[in-house]
Amino acid sequence: MSSARAIESFPNAAAACDAAAAAIVERLRPAGARRLMVTGGSGPRPVYDRLSAVDLDWSRVTVALSDDRFVGRDAPDSNESMVRERLLRGYAAAATLVPLRGSGRSLDGDARAAEPAIAPLAPFDATLLGMGPDGHIASLYATNADAARWLDPDCDRWVVGVRSAGWTPYVPRLSLTARALFAARLIVLLVGGEAKRTVIEQILADPVFNPPAAALIRQDRSPVRILWSPDPA
Repeated sequence: MSSARAIESFPNAAAACDAAAAAIVERLRPAGARRLMVTGGSGPRPVYDRLSAVDLDWSRVTVALSDDRFVGRDAPDSNESMVRERLLRGYAAAATLVPLRGSGRSLDGDARAAEPAIAPLAPFDATLLGMGPDGHIASLYATNADAARWLDPDCDRWVVGVRSAGWTPYVPRLSLTARALFAARLIVLLVGGEAKRTVIEQILADPVFNPPAAALIRQDRSPVRILWSPDPA
């Protein structure tokens, strides 16, 4: 499947976000319980604004986070807080959010405690991810000592604690592993700016170039749409 990957280019971030939201809605609208994985960062926020305004049966949608910073739930850097503010409002207020943060007393303890809630959700009906300029996805960085293990879709963990973040803000993280990240009926990778396009193009062209996003793009378990616009995100 990886050989068939291609970058879908859009004239601006608004158009790319429109496409991402439409793709996700298509996966969420059919009858029955639905499972959506979402990510943090600035790029997907307009997608959440669009989704929150879509009239579908959100009461049957369960939302999980790809990763979160190990900070208070109301902290500015909290992905949970951002998702509650941008996605879980309007029609989407009826959805159920599965947090990664637990008691907050222990990074590894929270990661272990989150696994029983995350595992039954896979495969997700739709997963929205972004990518850092260094090629990281969720909170899985090339600088992590266990990066190769966590990027293996057959790894033994669903959620891990990341003590050393490889990108700002440099705070500990909770992150889903490839076992959950790559288990989806559709993965939408939303990226913006020339620097990130260059990373994607190198992943597609050079098999020895292996930032974390390469594991996502080259895996053959789940379809991936790469949506790019020139607007940095």
